[in-house]
Amino acid sequence: MKLRNLSILLSLVLLLVACQSNLVTSEDVAVAGGSYKNVSPKELNTLLKDKDFIFVNVHIPFAGNIDGTDLSIPYDQIEQNLSQLAADKDARIVLYCRSGHMSQIAAEKLVALGYTDVWNLNGGMVDWEKEGFELQK
Repeated sequence: MKLRNLSILLSLVLLLVACQSNLVTSEDVAVAGGSYKNVSPKELNTLLKDKDFIFVNVHIPFAGNIDGTDLSIPYDQIEQNLSQLAADKDARIVLYCRSGHMSQIAAEKLVALGYTDVWNLNGGMVDWEKEGFELQK
């Protein structure tokens, strides 16, 4: 009986390890009012395959879009354009800009306004292209 239970447990562990390779990991960034998540270009590419979030380009001036972008809102006008985002402050919002700096500012603002599932493309479009992914110009 113990050998059977051990075999089942080992099978479950192997299954979990195999499934974990499809998970997206992210880095939590603590800011005033909560936190947001930094995501790498490769991780974002995985998220875009089963997109279930609002994807916002906050870079100014316009420098291109990542395929799947829903909105373009200047980072310094994010608060004035909340009506374009989901009314549910728990809805996932993923932000990006050219280098990651403007989207970081916008992420911090959204968190301060009570949004709870904010993600930021770490390194922005620059790192996106370095990883071999394309931009729409």
